[in-house]
Formats: sequence, C-alpha cells, structure tokens
Amino acid sequence: MKPIRNSAKAIIVRDHQVLLTKNVDHLGDFYLFPGGGQEKGETLVQAVVRECQEEIGREVEVLDLRHVREYIGANHEFAEWDSDIHQVEFYFECRLVGEGDFFQGHNPDEYQVGVEWVDLQALDQIRLYPHSLAKPLMNQDTQSVVCYVGDTN
Repeated sequence: MKPIRNSAKAIIVRDHQVLLTKNVDHLGDFYLFPGGGQEKGETLVQAVVRECQEEIGREVEVLDLRHVREYIGANHEFAEWDSDIHQVEFYFECRLVGEGDFFQGHNPDEYQVGVEWVDLQALDQIRLYPHSLAKPLMNQDTQSVVCYVGDTN
C-alpha cells in the first residue's frame, strides 16, 4: 500500500452555486472540488492555494476548515483500481480573489476537462465526490459541513 496522503480542497460557493472541476472517466462525467495533494514542507493552506492555481487558474482566499474525510480505496466502489490509496482530505471554505469567470488552470488533473459553476440544488443529480458534502451544501448550511466523517466516498 502507498503511504497515506494528505489532500487540501476548496469549497467555493457564490450565488447558490459551487465551483467544481469537471472530469471524465469510463463511466462519464464526474465532479470534484478543486485541490489536491499536499507537498512536503507545504501547509494545507498553501497546498489548496497552489492546487487552485493549477486546476482552476485562480487565486483563492482560504477561510475556515469545513470538512475532513478519509478515503480508503479498498473499501469503496473503485477498489479495483484504488485499493492501494489511503488519503485524508481537508476541505476549506474559500473565496475567489478578483473578478471574472475565466478559469484556465496550467496543470489540470489527468481526467479534468473543465471547471463549472454547479447549482447547489443540483448536487444530488451529478456524480460528485465526496458524496458527503452534497447534502450540507444543498441545504446551504455550511456550519453543518464542519466535521470529520471518516472513510467515505
């Protein structure tokens, strides 16, 4: 098994929409929160700022930690190819710095095909990871997002 990996992600909500990266795999479209792996010597806040630059091409202001989840691949639907993955993900409430809706990251993830604003009320109609964030965001209750939810997909 690979070593446990930390990942820092951004929850960016504006006008009843959340900013997500759009990705495509053999099952079709899926959506993720911008962010990714923490590098050695980097704080989680620095990681989410860097990853947002890479994936969405925008600077973010990092606010409060809102959600922590673990992902142990062997326990979930993608165990066939994720069985050696164990990741701890830290989701921070963030704001975009500056105006505009132009998003062009210089280092998108392998499956990433774009960046989209998705209506909060549509989160249960898309393949979103992690699923555990959909309901609190749909209820527009960011305070209830604060929690450690354990090993979820």
